[in-house]
Formats: sequence, C-alpha cells, structure tokens
Amino acid sequence: MKQAKIRLFVDADLAKGQAVAVSRDQAHYLFGVMRLKEGAHVALFNGRDGEFLADVTVANKRNGILTCVEQSKPLQMPPDLWLLFAPIKKARTDFIVEKAAEMGVARICPVSTDYTQSDRLKQDRLQAHAVEAAEQCGGTFVPEVVDLVKLDRVLAEWPTERKLLFCDETRVGEAATDLAALGAGPWAILIGPEGGFSPAEVEKLRGMDGVHSVSLGPRILRADTAAVAALALWQDALGDWR
Repeated sequence: MKQAKIRLFVDADLAKGQAVAVSRDQAHYLFGVMRLKEGAHVALFNGRDGEFLADVTVANKRNGILTCVEQSKPLQMPPDLWLLFAPIKKARTDFIVEKAAEMGVARICPVSTDYTQSDRLKQDRLQAHAVEAAEQCGGTFVPEVVDLVKLDRVLAEWPTERKLLFCDETRVGEAATDLAALGAGPWAILIGPEGGFSPAEVEKLRGMDGVHSVSLGPRILRADTAAVAALALWQDALGDWR
C-alpha cells in the first residue's frame, strides 16, 4: 500500500473513488506550504468512515481535489468516556483538549465551577485543536468539544447510567483506588480548576450515586497534569490500552 506522510481531516464522505474538494486553507497548506503536486498521496479521515489513502488529482494554492484510492484504516471508536474539566489558562486548556483527543475520549466537556477563573472559551477553536491532535496521532475519530456549561447544571442532568470518576484533591495521599474493580460501562472523568472544588461541590459530588471520589497520588497535581494522569489510569484499567 502507498504511504502518505500527511493526514487531513475533512467533512466530506469517504469511499473508494470519491473525489474530495479541500478548503482554501487546506489547499494553501498542502500545495503552498507542503508543496505537494498532482499524484502525491494524502491520508484523509472524517471521524465516520475510517482513514482513506487519497491521490492529489488537482493541485492549486486556492483549491484542490483529492481522490480516495482505498481504505487504509477502519474507523476506531474510543471508549465511551467523557472528560469534564474546568477551564484554566488558555495554553493549558488547549493542552488538555489536545491530550484528551490523543488519549482516546469520546467527548470533551468544559464546565464552570465555583472556583473557575476563566469562563470565556471559543468552542470552535478548541474543536480545531481536537482535530489537529487526531491528525497528528493517527486517530480516525475526533471527539466533540461541547460548549461550556455550569457544573451544577451538568450534575442536575447527569445520566444515571454513566459513572463519574471524581478526582478529589482533598484525598491526596490516600491509597489508590482499584479502578478495574469499579466495572466497565459509560464513564466520565471530572477534573477541577486551579484552587480545587468548593466544599459545597465536594459534598454534592460525594453524595451522588455512581460518583467515585479518588486520589491521584501523594501530591496535588496541576489541572492539566491531573487530566493526563486520570486518563492514563482509567485507560489502563478500563479502556482500550489493555
């Protein structure tokens, strides 16, 4: 099979023989920056149809056509895992979104908590970061980044069948929880803001059915570090890393 060094996310349906028109920005990147010519190979994915090897059939700095040749990877869905996190500084929020996409979550949910210091997010920019992460890591699925919602509202509407891993910094230093023993099924991970959760939020979370309050070790982690650590622990115990 031919090899492609560039992977590109597209909105179009993908199938053998399908012609895909690229956007102006994508054309500039492919033919202006990367200097691809007609006959070059590009890997395409759309989050639905897997990955397809495509040939460049029209190359122009303002537009172009890529024609699908064959499927190179089937669609690989992530586990049914959501990541809920309180936004922090811009670059570190971007980091959380990128790593969540790389590490295999199905949905990314920013939440506003009592101590959240940053509640202004551009959902489309964060979604673009998730797309870029999927392009770079070889994934065929792009998690949805939803709009920022208050944590109280999220918990009030929480689906009873979805378990919630509450990363509780007040438990720092306690023995690690055996996540595998908590069982499979739909899950979510909740990471707090700088400064942690308020006492009222901790009390509410600990009192909810299906919520598992856990420690992430002997030290208090930064929010972005905590997100990566929690995702790694969950994936190793219950996800698709096993």
